[in-house]
Amino acid sequence: MDEIRVPIYFITGFLESGKTSFLNFTLAQDYFYIDGKTLLILCEEGEEEYDENVLHMSNTVVEIIEKEEDLTPERLAAMDIVHQPERVIVEYNGMWLASNFEKMEKPQGWGIEQHITCVDASTFQMYMANMKSIFMDMVRNADMVVFNRCKGEDPLPSYRRGIKVANQRAEIIFEDEEGELDDIFKDEMPFDVNAPVIDILPEDYGIWFVDAMDHPDTYVGKTVRFKGRALKPRGMGSRFFVPGRTAMTCCADDTTFLGYVCKSEEAPKLREGQWVEVTAKVAFEKRMEYQGEGIVLYADKVQLCEKLPEEMVYFN
Repeated sequence: MDEIRVPIYFITGFLESGKTSFLNFTLAQDYFYIDGKTLLILCEEGEEEYDENVLHMSNTVVEIIEKEEDLTPERLAAMDIVHQPERVIVEYNGMWLASNFEKMEKPQGWGIEQHITCVDASTFQMYMANMKSIFMDMVRNADMVVFNRCKGEDPLPSYRRGIKVANQRAEIIFEDEEGELDDIFKDEMPFDVNAPVIDILPEDYGIWFVDAMDHPDTYVGKTVRFKGRALKPRGMGSRFFVPGRTAMTCCADDTTFLGYVCKSEEAPKLREGQWVEVTAKVAFEKRMEYQGEGIVLYADKVQLCEKLPEEMVYFN
């Protein structure tokens, strides 16, 4: 990959999701008053406006793109020649597929340094019900997802799990009017994490999967029991397989398999797709499949079981 000379900060989110407020705050910070010109490409204009004084102090110039067909490699190349920016911020239109910009040819040296998606928690469920595919497209490669305008009654853990299905590496932040919220998972688990064997009911598999990914220390050294379908990827070794469940990301044709690497003496006997009940001790180790560290299960017992009535994972 070519070295990034001009970093692009790609800001996505639906209309009135807080993109402009987020950027106004960022541009006003002392650490943003750095040498060189910042190019701000506006693809959507909401009610919030940019502070002209802040734009001047941060040496930021603005280009407005009103139609998606006007955002072209040629237009970006012209901006590069005219402004010669040191960095670029793109406030993207929430109704345009983020993947289109990600795949677009960019001027030499330009590259996406950070992708941040802003979400208005008060309208999140509405957008998920009506525009899920567009939303999942904008968070699939995001480095950070910021939920703002959060309220105490919002099911924030459920929101977090929904994002993690589409993008396991994303950092997810929740903010109310006072700032960032912590401990949203406190006392929320529907199973006893201190039991001799932590029984994961089928309806709670998604909750456990995400929590184990986010808080592995909670489970390391403990024993869990759950039901799932066995996958046997090539190259893992005969005594390894991946038990797990399928989750829908945006539509029935767009799903992902959620499972952790498992070592078992029974693995060589298993066939791809068989349903099993796994009882295993949890470890956290480096594995090639994770390209780093991740949950590894050491099975005490693996036995065939009936297929679950509902194969799909939900996160409510």
